[in-house]
Amino acid sequence: MIDFIYLWLFYTLKFIVNLFPNFMLDGFANFIGNLAFKIDKKYKKIIFANLNLCFPEKSDDEKQQIVRKTYIHFARVGIDFIKNQNTTKEKILNKVKFINEEVFANALKTNRPVIVQTAHYGNWELFSLAMAAKFGSVSIVGRALDSKVMDKILTKNRTQFDINLIEKSSAAKNIMRSLKNNRPVGILTDQNTAKKDGIEVSFFGKRALHTPVASIFAQKMNALVIPAFIYKNSDKKDEIYFFEAIDVANFNKEDAVQKITQLQADATQKIIEFKPDEYFWFHKRFKHFYEEIYE
Repeated sequence: MIDFIYLWLFYTLKFIVNLFPNFMLDGFANFIGNLAFKIDKKYKKIIFANLNLCFPEKSDDEKQQIVRKTYIHFARVGIDFIKNQNTTKEKILNKVKFINEEVFANALKTNRPVIVQTAHYGNWELFSLAMAAKFGSVSIVGRALDSKVMDKILTKNRTQFDINLIEKSSAAKNIMRSLKNNRPVGILTDQNTAKKDGIEVSFFGKRALHTPVASIFAQKMNALVIPAFIYKNSDKKDEIYFFEAIDVANFNKEDAVQKITQLQADATQKIIEFKPDEYFWFHKRFKHFYEEIYE
């Protein structure tokens, strides 16, 4: 029954997206985002808790605007996801602009494995499509959705342009295989982890758990780690920004994983500070050390 509801909602939205011109879809996204902002209490509470911890210097009005814009942003991301079904490389590349792309291009020229570290930020589903359309085959690590019918739709979208989707629950061997075959691997590393799976980092000056997966594979495979993120620029075009590559060879073996993971957390913090309304604030990022803020 739940799957039927999901499918009905998806195809209803798909009908609307295909019917309306872009300027009307933008208004539709504003309407949906503002509606969600008004009626959602559970996740809005989590967002405010995260913002209060990360941005204590911001006023209540500023945080209120960030929350409202966050809902609108993800409404637009959902619409864009539907528009990108069965799309072409040309259409995808017309949507994006690459900043510091020489960082990634130069990394590929070294013939060393490359790991792209990113986050649940901006339009991350468009990010992987744009990378494959621009640079060729890539692999991405992701978790299957609980709904099998929706996961099938998501997987079809994610695997366009020779994108290999690696299931998160059994990723190790496939990540190793992709890196050995010189396929760049994209990993989202920003969310809270189980205590046994994460290491402690400083994130917005607070204690947080961060997955060391990208760092561990970088050390095992002598790979370069490139933090990169996608966001809307002032012209409402998506930009992909590459930070400088992190070279595992520059660190002592004993503390390489800790230091490389902290550098990824630092890059993620910088991009969130740049445009906080495009981050996925809906999860309890700090719950292992500051559980009381979510009560």
